[in-house]
Amino acid sequence: MSLALLGDALLYAVLPAYASHFGLTLAWVGVMLSANRIVRVFAYGLIARLTHAIGVRNICIAAAVIATVSTALYGISHGPAMMLVARILWGITYAILVLATLSYAIAFRASAGTRVGVGQAIQRIGPILALLFGTWLVGRVGPNSVFLILAVPTALSILIALNLPKGVKPTEKPTTPASLSKPKPIDVFFFLQGYGVDGVFAISITLIFARSTELSVAVMSGGALLAMRHFGEAIAAPLFGWIADRVGARRVFLVAAVLTMLGFVGVAVGITVIGALVMLLFRGALASLGPAVIAQQLTDEEDALGPLARMQTWRDIGASSGPLATGFLLTYLSAEFQHGMVALALAAGLLYWMLSD
Repeated sequence: MSLALLGDALLYAVLPAYASHFGLTLAWVGVMLSANRIVRVFAYGLIARLTHAIGVRNICIAAAVIATVSTALYGISHGPAMMLVARILWGITYAILVLATLSYAIAFRASAGTRVGVGQAIQRIGPILALLFGTWLVGRVGPNSVFLILAVPTALSILIALNLPKGVKPTEKPTTPASLSKPKPIDVFFFLQGYGVDGVFAISITLIFARSTELSVAVMSGGALLAMRHFGEAIAAPLFGWIADRVGARRVFLVAAVLTMLGFVGVAVGITVIGALVMLLFRGALASLGPAVIAQQLTDEEDALGPLARMQTWRDIGASSGPLATGFLLTYLSAEFQHGMVALALAAGLLYWMLSD
């Protein structure tokens, strides 16, 4: 998962600033950064059933191959068509890997928070390195060639997948995850979080810096903060997951959600760096707390893939609509104003969860 994420992580920092190098307009950038998530909305249920049928190892091998191909395609894409193909392929890959890793992590429900957190920490190493060193490499080899270079370490994920144990399948009885069913309150909150973090923030942070500095510096600055999104997961997910296993996921989730909301407020009022750091750190905590909240509400006999697929689906609906809406709304509304609106929406979503749970 860590190696597979290299190209996708860097694309968020590079594509908004270097859209013309890929033959895209800013509106197309929003489409490309949403396309993979739109695919996932419809893919989770099918992939959950396919994983039950063919096993985790086989589906992870397929995902590793597709991840390598999609990363290489970023480097040779010019115009919407090929980039769209690459993003669709990546959407399928991520849907496979996120369900596979969560399936492994929640096998033991009592320690689900810790296991999900440790998994998230390992997964974020690749994106952190891609955003810190990849953005520097863009200035040396260009925004296109850097993805061809990243395809090489991504290919190592194929070797790792080939060495996974054979014959492993999810232990739950196969059910049909109603991934597009009516969202639960926690799904609504993750929809809003996906819209805000992966949409409004990811699309606009580089552009905020570009107002006051050179483009190359803005890309590196935006890339550094986007790297903090992954660094926040690497640090906060295992820590807060461990705490959740001991004091209960619900109360820890509440604290992390409030602080994530306050981070958006910080960006909205002009405290960009501090607000972003707070938001990204506690958004990282939510990465393990969401699955932990679900796992702690289920018995060992109940299927977890269905609720997890539904939560991931609604998060991805938010994360796919976020870039589309942000790219359009930036013509009329400032990035700071949009961050403020996200903070208000998160407050409403959190209140809905508290009153309904």
